[in-house]
This record gives sequence, structure tokens and C-alpha cells, in this order.
Amino acid sequence: MRCKTNGLNSINKFSGEFSGAFADLGTFLPLVLGLIALNQFSPQGIFLGFGFFSLFTAFYYRRPIPVQPMKVISALVIAEGLTPGMLQASAMLMGLTLLILAYSGIIQWMAKQLSPAISIGIQLAIGIQLMWLGGQMMSETWLLGLLAFTALLVSRFFPMQYLIMPIVIGVGIAWQLISNSAPSFDFSAASTWQLNWPRYDEWTSAAVLLVLPQLALTLTNAVIAISAMAKDKFPKDNARFEPKNFAISSGWANLLLAPFGGAAMCHGAGGLAVQHHFGARTWLAPTIFGVTCLLIAAFWGQGIATVLSLIPLAVLGSLLAIAGTQLAWSKRFLDGKPFCIFVIVTTAFTCLVINTAAGLAIGVILEFGRQQLSRYNRVVK
Repeated sequence: MRCKTNGLNSINKFSGEFSGAFADLGTFLPLVLGLIALNQFSPQGIFLGFGFFSLFTAFYYRRPIPVQPMKVISALVIAEGLTPGMLQASAMLMGLTLLILAYSGIIQWMAKQLSPAISIGIQLAIGIQLMWLGGQMMSETWLLGLLAFTALLVSRFFPMQYLIMPIVIGVGIAWQLISNSAPSFDFSAASTWQLNWPRYDEWTSAAVLLVLPQLALTLTNAVIAISAMAKDKFPKDNARFEPKNFAISSGWANLLLAPFGGAAMCHGAGGLAVQHHFGARTWLAPTIFGVTCLLIAAFWGQGIATVLSLIPLAVLGSLLAIAGTQLAWSKRFLDGKPFCIFVIVTTAFTCLVINTAAGLAIGVILEFGRQQLSRYNRVVK
């Protein structure tokens, strides 16, 4: 009986790692496949970059730390039809910037200025944005999207929750085939892998158009916020999850892999939230994801392209919305003090209405005012 129980537990753990490894597809696939299908970037170069970065992440952090495309850079490249050289230049410039901030100690100083309320506020804003984007993607086929979102949301209340996500994706592909819908992506114009180096004008354009808008989001979500979340979920590994380490791993990955066709990459708090939700707990999840990316790069062809193009946008949107839900929620909404709730809501509101940098500044100002008021009250007493 004990052997059966141990075997069942092992199966459940592996199922959790497997589901968690691909739980962040709602963020990953639309951006990556968009770069390949709409901008004709090399699928081999992009998937090789994510594969090697994921394997390094598994080795270094030993936990399910996600690897994602940088959202602002990827979205702008897709929307504006920018060149592979600009994507490479932006990735290398971001990598260099992160390394300078990490090794100079500025990242650690910034992290100390952020109270938990500010970090939660930024996570709330990003979570709402992910839910909004997910909802837009689900509207492509609203019934399928709603069913997928509901199944993923309630799966946490069932013993075999880790099997729901691959089932949802499989049902989505079957839906696409049965309904004879058009593929979500067309990869017929994707370019082959080759070494490139950005031109001078691509460096300068990337610095202004891509790097500056991305920097604030990366520093908050992919460095500071994920550090706080990782420490909360894996308290025994706190020393490994310092903000400096996330900046260094992302910095070197971009600087070294972008010349070989890798996209601009980072970690992400939303990815960690959804991977943890679906059962990822160890290095196995990023290893599975990394090996899968390397296999896709090595054997890219019409067969793989067809399978990926059959995943409905509505299903990817449901995954993205779940990631947003997990990121936005915090127990501080239930047990936080009134001023703490005020800082969270004000920071999140400013992030949504203006941008993440403005939200960060407002949160810091509010916390600084609270500290000064507390000191004044102590002096008066």
C-alpha cells in the first residue's frame, strides 16, 4: 500500500512540474509566435535563446523561476514591424544595463526603497493588465475562452489539478480542427537561422524606442517583484532570490544569447505565480521547458509549426488571464492596514493610468511621507 501511495505521489509531483513548465504559455506563445509569424524572425534563434536561458535558470535557482519575452520590447517590435537587428540591439542594451545596475549595487538600493505595499501595488497593476489582455484574446472565441478560463480557475480545488492545463490545450486544438477555424499563426514566411549584428542606426533607435519604455517594467516586475514573490513562496532559498541575482541572470542571458538570434528575455512575477499555481516546485519545470524549446529549435519544420498554429488564441488568453489573477491577488487585501491598502491601490492605479515608473515613484513618495509622519509623532510624544 505504501509503495502505491509513494508511486502516486511521484506521479502527482511530476504532473505538477510538467503542467507548471508550460503554465506560462499565455504570455510566452503570443509574443514569441508573433515575432516569428508577423516579423519573420528566425524560430531557431528565438527558441534556442529561451532553451539555454531556461536550463541555466533551472541550474542556478533550483526552483521554477520562469523565463519570458520582455513584453514591451516584443509588443513594440511586433506592432511597429521592427527589424531583427533592433530586437537584438535592444536585448543586448537591456542586458548591459541590468549588469551595470546589479554590479554597482543600485538594484539592491532600489529594492530597499520599496515596501511590500509598493511591490504588491505594482503586481496588482501588472496582473490587471494581463487579465485585460487575456480577456481580449479570449474574445476571439469567447465560449471556448470562458470554458478554458473556468476550468483552469476551479482546477485548484480538485486532486488532479495538474492535468487540467494540458487537457485544456488539447481540447482547444481539437476545437480548432473540428470547427475548421483558420490557424492562429502563419509561419510560412519565417526566416532561417543566421548570425546577424545590428547596424549603428538600429542601436540608436532601439535605445530610445525599446529600451527606455521596457526598463521600468523589467526593474519592477522581472527583478524586484519576482524577488519578493520567490522569497515568499520559497522562504528557505531567500539568499538565492536577491534582486541582484535576477538582474545578473537576465543581463548575461540577453548579452550572450541575443547575438545568436535570441529575443529580449527576462524573468517575471506573473509567470512564477501561474507556474506555482499549477504545481511547479523544483528545477524540473524550467528544465522541461528549456529542453522543449531546444527540441523545437533543432527540429523546427512544418509539423511543429502546424501544431503551434493550432493552439487557439482563446486558450492562450485564458492562460494569460489566470496568470494575471494569480499575480494580482495578495493576502494583504484581507489583513493589511488601511494605509497599506491605500498605498497598494494608489500605486496600482498610477501604474495603470500613467506607467509603471510613475506608479513606482508615487508609491515611494507615499511611503516616505508615512515614515516622516511616524517619526514626527514619536518626537511629539
